[in-house]
Amino acid sequence: MEHNRLSKNMAAELNRQLTKEASASQTYLSFGAWASNEGYAGIANFLFSHANEERNHMMKILNYILQRGAKVKIEAVPAPPKHPTSIQHCFEEIFNQEVDNTKGIYKLVKLSFEEEDWATWHFMQWFVKEQTEEETLALSLLDKIKIAGGVNASEEALFTLDRDFLNNPHDAVLAEDKTT
Repeated sequence: MEHNRLSKNMAAELNRQLTKEASASQTYLSFGAWASNEGYAGIANFLFSHANEERNHMMKILNYILQRGAKVKIEAVPAPPKHPTSIQHCFEEIFNQEVDNTKGIYKLVKLSFEEEDWATWHFMQWFVKEQTEEETLALSLLDKIKIAGGVNASEEALFTLDRDFLNNPHDAVLAEDKTT
C-alpha cells in the first residue's frame, strides 16, 4: 500500500529546500568561524546560533517529508561563500542568503496552493513567518552596522557592536523557542 501523500514534484521541491537550509547552516557556520578568528566573539556566537537554527529548519522539513510518507533525498551542499571581507559584507551575504531562502519557501507555498496540498500549505506558513523575521533581523543588523560606519567602521564601533551581540544573545532567538 502506498503511504506517500506528497506529489512527486512537491517531494522534490521540499527536498530542494531541505538542501537549501543545510547550505544556509554551513554558511552561518563558516562565517561564524571567520568572525571568531577575527576576534568577534559576540558576532560569532550569533552566527553559530543561526547555523543551528538553519539546521533545525532543515530537520523540520526532513521530518515533514517523512511524516507524509515520501522519500528524503540528502544531497551534497555547495561550499559556503568565501569568507567575508568585513562585518558589513558578512551581514550583506547573510541577508542575500535569507532572501534566497524566502524565494524557495514562496515557491513551495505557491506549489502547495496550485496542487491543493493544504497540509503542505499549512506547514509552510510557519516558514513564511520565520523568513519575514529573518529578513527583518538581517536588515536591522545592517542598519546597526551602517550607523557604526559600515565598511569604514572604527575598531571601537565594531568592538561595541560585537559586545552588544555578546550581551544580547536573544537577538538570535531560535525558531523552536518562538513556537513553544
